[in-house]
Amino acid sequence: MLVARLAEANPHLPRDSVERLVSVFFSALTDQLVTGGRVELRGFGSFSTKARGARVARDPRSGRPVDVQAKRVPAFRPAAGLKRALNARFVERPTIIEPTDQAVGTVAFDSPAKPAQVVI
Repeated sequence: MLVARLAEANPHLPRDSVERLVSVFFSALTDQLVTGGRVELRGFGSFSTKARGARVARDPRSGRPVDVQAKRVPAFRPAAGLKRALNARFVERPTIIEPTDQAVGTVAFDSPAKPAQVVI
């Protein structure tokens, strides 16, 4: 999907060039993380790795203990701009509704996703 969107946005570039560009980008990102580095994409977020220690887990089927070795796992920390963009459409705007028999009043939150009601 990423290649298709980039190719669509840049019709002057051949699709195979866009595919190579995306492949090179992710290869460079992977190589940087493998060597213990960090990759920051301004306005989007940063990728790094975190160490997870060895531990004893349980097999969900049998309940037996299983040794899990220490390992490194990828981590992503979103930038403030990305967080704002993700939550922009879920901004809650309180609207006071007339009191009912059951409560003093209710506050409804206007949200494009799901309206929620809180009884106060």
